[in-house]
Amino acid sequence: MKVVFASTAEQEQQIEELVEKMYSDIFPIYFEEEEIKEFESMDILKPSKEYFGTLKEAYQVITGLQTILHILENNALKNQHETIFNKNVKILEEFGVSFPFAFHHFYEEKSLSKVDNSIYKANCEFLQ
Repeated sequence: MKVVFASTAEQEQQIEELVEKMYSDIFPIYFEEEEIKEFESMDILKPSKEYFGTLKEAYQVITGLQTILHILENNALKNQHETIFNKNVKILEEFGVSFPFAFHHFYEEKSLSKVDNSIYKANCEFLQ
């Protein structure tokens, strides 16, 4: 018999906050608002029904999201980070969290004026 601990409410909340951060702080830099709306309708980064929510799985999802965010936030898009990025995308997808983006999707930033005016920057609606 194997004992499995369920994820905590705090972990689930942290996952939601990281997803919200991706939608409000990262996606507006690289994608147009219409594309981001499409991501919402496709449940991008929303844990699927296959996500069982154990303590270990929640930690792995949190770590995967944090790592991807760190790479994208710090403009650390250098070739040595692509392997780490891809590894963490794979981790998310193993736990049913859809992230159908490749490293190259984050090469070119949009105009900063578009980012500042984004409805996602001001108010992330995804999880509300």
